Formats: sequence, structure tokens, C-alpha cells
Amino acid sequence: MQGTHGLTSCSEWTGVPLSLLLKEAGLQKGATWLVAEGADAAVMTRSIPMKKALDDILVAYGQNGEAIRPEQGYPLRLVIPGWEGNSQVKWLRRIKVVDKPYMTREETSKYTDLMPDGTARQFTFEMEAKSVITYPSAGQKLPGPGFYEVTGLAWSGRGKIRSVEVSTDGGKSWKPAQLQEPVLRFAHARFRFPWKWDGQEAIVQSRCTDETGYVQPRLADLVKIRGVNSVYHLNAIQSWKVAAGGEVSNVHA
Repeated sequence: MQGTHGLTSCSEWTGVPLSLLLKEAGLQKGATWLVAEGADAAVMTRSIPMKKALDDILVAYGQNGEAIRPEQGYPLRLVIPGWEGNSQVKWLRRIKVVDKPYMTREETSKYTDLMPDGTARQFTFEMEAKSVITYPSAGQKLPGPGFYEVTGLAWSGRGKIRSVEVSTDGGKSWKPAQLQEPVLRFAHARFRFPWKWDGQEAIVQSRCTDETGYVQPRLADLVKIRGVNSVYHLNAIQSWKVAAGGEVSNVHA
């Protein structure tokens, strides 16, 4: 299955720029899109604008000093900086240059958001700014009141993460977290925040801001704009509830 949320810049990829392959193949005028097709059982197929294809897309055959592993798309896959994983077709077997998007199964029935007014939001390729606290998070348990270091990850398909804030009272107040260097474009940024837990029930959250000024939204704010049919492009603030006993669970806040 193609991933829907991966950020590829955490790996070192080896490959050939797609722009070079298109040039060598004799790209003709009027070509505005391409269709990439995978050899998986679902035949994952995505339409990609030519502007991005000629920019920074890589046709990769190696990952972290070795051939791409089968689960990562051996022998070839697309690596598209800043874009959602579902566009980065694995087990790549065919690229077709066309003059319009193909409106394939996945990009019409799966990755198209039906808006409250009946219109469709399509071709939302970039990963919007998102962060998540990894400690404490669901399934974990704090042993008791005391000092803890809240840690997590933030990322954005628009560029670098500029800042991360953490709330321990369900979003009533926010304090700046520390970003761990280096903070790179299209890469996960680690953050940390000191927290003295008093043993009372708490809801911890994080929100990030990228270099364009985009701020990670609350779930309620996303629902107001997109309705409830946007699960494939969900970048809302994640809330973890810390119970008085230390158990951590997922909640909506």
C-alpha cells in the first residue's frame, strides 16, 4: 500500500532527477502533467503537474546506501520533497506524459475532499504544517507526578518549521518549545519542552508554524472550513489526555 503521510527527507536517497529523464526522452511542448503508475496490486496511479516534475522530483533506486527495499518500492520509486506520501509512487513501472490530469481512482475517490458546499477539493499535494507530541502519547503511562521532558516532531511541505508551541491545559495557554538543530527544509524537526506534572488530569498539545507563517489549526477550525470528509489531509492539532493515574490516551479537544 502506498503511504499517505510519510516525509521522505529523513532518508538519504540515490537516484536520477526526473527532469533529466524527461529531457532525455524528448519532452514536447504542451506537456503539462504526467501520470506515474506503480506495479503494486492496487496499481497506484497519480497525476503530477509538470512544473513539479521539472523541479525537484527524484526517480530513486537507492536508500541509505543500499538498494531500495521491497517495502519501500524496489526497484524504483518517486521521491517528491514536501509532498504527501501517496503521490510518491512506489514500485514505479510507467511514466506517461500528458496534457491534463488523468483523474485516476485514488485521486478522485480517495484523495479528493468533498466540501460542505458540495464542491470538491482536489490535488492537495503539499503536506501542510503538522506536529505531534511523541512523549507522552497514547498507550504510554507516566509513573507519577514530577518533571518530564515533552518531546515530539514537526514538519511542513512548504519549507522549514519556524516554531513549535506546547500546551498542557488543552489549548488555553501556549508556551514555546525548543527546536533541535538542524532545522531543515522538508525535514522532520524535533522539539522538546520541560513540564512539571502535578498529577492532575491534563491535556497536552503541540502546534507548529512554518516559514510561510502557516499555523497548524485546531480540528474544530478545519471542520468549519472542510467539513468532516477531509481525513486524508488531516493536519489538526493532536491532543493527548494524561489521566490522574498517568495513563495517556487520544482525545478530541
